[in-house]
Amino acid sequence: MNCPLIGHVRRDPNSSHKNAVKCCEDLMNQSRHIDKLNNRLQLKTSIESVRWLTFQACAFRGHDESSDSKNQGNFIELIKLLASYNDQVNGVVMENAPQNAKYTSPKIQKEILHIFANKVRNVICEEIGDTKFCILVDEARDESKREQMAIILRFVDKDDTMAPTLKNEICALLSRYDLQIENIRGQGYDGGSNMRGEWNGLQALFLKDCPYVYYVHCWAHKLQLALVAASREAKHFYQFFVHLTSIINIVVGSFKRHDELQSTQMGIHFQSVCSLMRMFSATCSIINTISNEGSNYSQCGDAKAAYMVLTSFEFILILHMMKKIMGISNALCQSLQQNFQDIVNAMSLFSTTKVLIQNLRDDGWESLLTDAKSFCEKHQIDIPDMNDQYRAQGKSRRQVDKFNDHTMELLILSVALNPKGVYKSFKIDDICELFEKFYPQDFTKQEKFLLRIQLQHYELDVPAHLDFQDMSTLFELCKGLVILKNSKIYYLIDRLIRLVLTLLVSTATTERAFFAMKIIKTRLRTRMEDEFLADHLLVYVEKEIAKNLTSEMIMDEFYFMKDRR
Repeated sequence: MNCPLIGHVRRDPNSSHKNAVKCCEDLMNQSRHIDKLNNRLQLKTSIESVRWLTFQACAFRGHDESSDSKNQGNFIELIKLLASYNDQVNGVVMENAPQNAKYTSPKIQKEILHIFANKVRNVICEEIGDTKFCILVDEARDESKREQMAIILRFVDKDDTMAPTLKNEICALLSRYDLQIENIRGQGYDGGSNMRGEWNGLQALFLKDCPYVYYVHCWAHKLQLALVAASREAKHFYQFFVHLTSIINIVVGSFKRHDELQSTQMGIHFQSVCSLMRMFSATCSIINTISNEGSNYSQCGDAKAAYMVLTSFEFILILHMMKKIMGISNALCQSLQQNFQDIVNAMSLFSTTKVLIQNLRDDGWESLLTDAKSFCEKHQIDIPDMNDQYRAQGKSRRQVDKFNDHTMELLILSVALNPKGVYKSFKIDDICELFEKFYPQDFTKQEKFLLRIQLQHYELDVPAHLDFQDMSTLFELCKGLVILKNSKIYYLIDRLIRLVLTLLVSTATTERAFFAMKIIKTRLRTRMEDEFLADHLLVYVEKEIAKNLTSEMIMDEFYFMKDRR
């Protein structure tokens, strides 16, 4: 009987050790993987908490963040709230997190916010690229009385405030994000006199370095300056606003009277004469009540003086006049505060407003006087004898024209590109003069020749195209050229339109930024550092960009900044 040959099996004495080592390595790798996932979940919770608090302009830290505190501050309380609704989050945050990697310290909060802000800045800078842009600058003091400067960049998609110091700061900031100074094609300022000087101001310093940085003063600010200057020149108008402020202060000084007036104003439209009469009657009634029932002699005396002013013919006449003026200028004021307004369309509305005010000045006196007299008769207010001789006091100073000839010529020539009214303003000669005189650096000699030819084709093609006939603004035209691929055919015209669109219309954007600063840096947050404030403001204002930044993007940048677990 044959038997198979059975060989002797030799065993490796180190095999058990190797298997044990491999098993340990697997367990360690698995443990590291779990730690990594928990670590990222911790960080993601902190990132989303920072994002939410920033969007809501909330303070991060609390007065007492100790473990036994009843209120540990918004940041920690928000993390605790998220943990209460998610067991996975609850297992890795706060007391369940490693002592050396909680990701909740004030330093970590600021680092996360700084990454958000840098990401937003990078998105804006990448969108600008090498295209032309306009700078818009304003300054204000925050709650801690520190002077802050806001720099807004207008472009078409894709401690010392002396002018030289401001220029250096602006140039340094632009250079930090690789934005070229020579690409600036517009500048506008709102603020102190150091920004307004024609020769020594900030605009003049930029013009020395770059002759095509056209200065266009904020239209909304010009309107405000014109109204302020006019009121100061006219003594009676100035006194009207002084008295009006006093009347308002007396009414709002009593919460009960203020609520009564508020209930009267429900549904009131200031343009309506009936509504104006109701509001006037309610105010007179409240002022008269305070004068008789005031808590002290001072309050009664102030109310009586205010009632005498309120029921005078002079006050009523100016009230009616201001109603008409504000009614005419309201459309322009609202338009100048829009985010997507262009300078050409604004200029058109400015022109119509100017005509309507001139018409009021030339032909509106009789109707204004009739309305004021009728109003006084219904409220039993004495009307003075209009035949008495009126003696004017003082001399009117000549008003300085706030729109210089150079700027006005630029704007007038730009109107030739306006698509409003089926391109009725389109003039090839004006457009050629526009780019030859104001934008010579942006077109080569050959391109200047080709641009005139493009304009000839454009004149026959675009206005006849149905998709372009209902457009009324340069912004719509620029967008339409891109969507319908005409921007590639008329690429030089597209470039010129974008240059005109960079010109500022108003400083509403900077005003919004400083309004946001007042929301964020409150009386209880006066110790905010400048960098933290700047990051907070940028993310708060640019929510549309910040909300598209994923937690993973922030985490990757966070880990890249330092050698972390």
